[in-house]
Amino acid sequence: MNRIWAGIDAGKGHHHCFVIDGEGTKLLSRRVANDEPDLLQLITDVLALGDEVIWAIDLADGGAALVIALLLNHDQEVLYIPGRTVNRATAGYRGEGKTDARDAHVIADQARMRRDLQPIRPGDEAIIELRLLTGRRADLVCDRTRAVNRLRGLLTGIFPAFERALDLGNHGPLVLLTGYQTPAAIRRLGASRLEQWLRNRKLRWCGALARTAMEAAERQHTSVAGEKTVAVMVATLAREVIVLNEKISEIDRQIEVSFRAHSQAAIVASMPGVGNLLGAEILAAIGGDMDLFGSPDRLATYA
Repeated sequence: MNRIWAGIDAGKGHHHCFVIDGEGTKLLSRRVANDEPDLLQLITDVLALGDEVIWAIDLADGGAALVIALLLNHDQEVLYIPGRTVNRATAGYRGEGKTDARDAHVIADQARMRRDLQPIRPGDEAIIELRLLTGRRADLVCDRTRAVNRLRGLLTGIFPAFERALDLGNHGPLVLLTGYQTPAAIRRLGASRLEQWLRNRKLRWCGALARTAMEAAERQHTSVAGEKTVAVMVATLAREVIVLNEKISEIDRQIEVSFRAHSQAAIVASMPGVGNLLGAEILAAIGGDMDLFGSPDRLATYA
C-alpha cells in the first residue's frame, strides 16, 4: 500500500500543505486559501498521490476548523501535533528561518515518524461549547486584568493612599470609584453621607468602606495636576470593570451548566481541587473522551 503523509501548517487566511512519501520525499507543497472550494481541491489532489493519506495539523480549532471538518467528512485520518512540538522539532531539520512550507514539512515528517500523536475526532457539540465558553472567559479575564491594572495606575497618580487602601477585586470599592475618586471630594461628602451613598447602592460593609475612604482622604490634602481628567477616567474604568465582572459571572454560570451536563463531568469533578471551571477546561482540552489516550500515561504526557 502506498501510504503518504500530509502536513498542514494552519493559519487564519491561508494554510500550507506539504506531502511526503514513506522515504520522506516531497510529493507536493502548496499554499491554499482557507476557503472551501480551494480546500476541497487540495484534498482531491493529495488523495490522488497515494492509496492512504495520513493528515497532520498543528491546530485543532479556530482557523483550522473548516479544513478539519472537510477532512473528517471525507473519512480521512487527521492527527494533531501541538505547535510547541513543531517548534522544538524544527531545530533538528536542515535550513534556517521559519516559513509556512518548512513548518508543514516538519509536521508531515513528524507524523510519519511518531506514534504518539492523537487523532482528531468529529466535533462533540458539548465539547465545542465548553471550548468556546472557556475561551471567551479567558478573554474576559484578560480584559479585566488590563482594566484593573490601568485603573490602579491612574488612581496611584492622583490618590496613592486610596489605591493602597482599596481592594479592587471586590465590588464595593469599584462602585465607590464610579462616584468618588479624589480626596477632596470624599472629605466634602463626609463619612456618614458616604456610607449612606454606599447603602443606597445595596453594598455590604458600607461603614467599613466609608471609614477606609475617609482615612485615605485625610492623608492627602494636595491636588495633583490633571486630577479632574484622571478622575473621570478612573470612574469610566471602574464601570468597565464592573461590567466585565458581570459578564464573567454570567459565563461562569453557563460553563457550570454545560460542564455538569457532560457525561464525563462526574469523573473529572471527583478529582481533588477540580471545580466547574477547571473541569470544563480539562474536558475542552482532551476532547471529552479519555478513551482516546489508551492509558493514564498517555493522558499525562498530553497534559
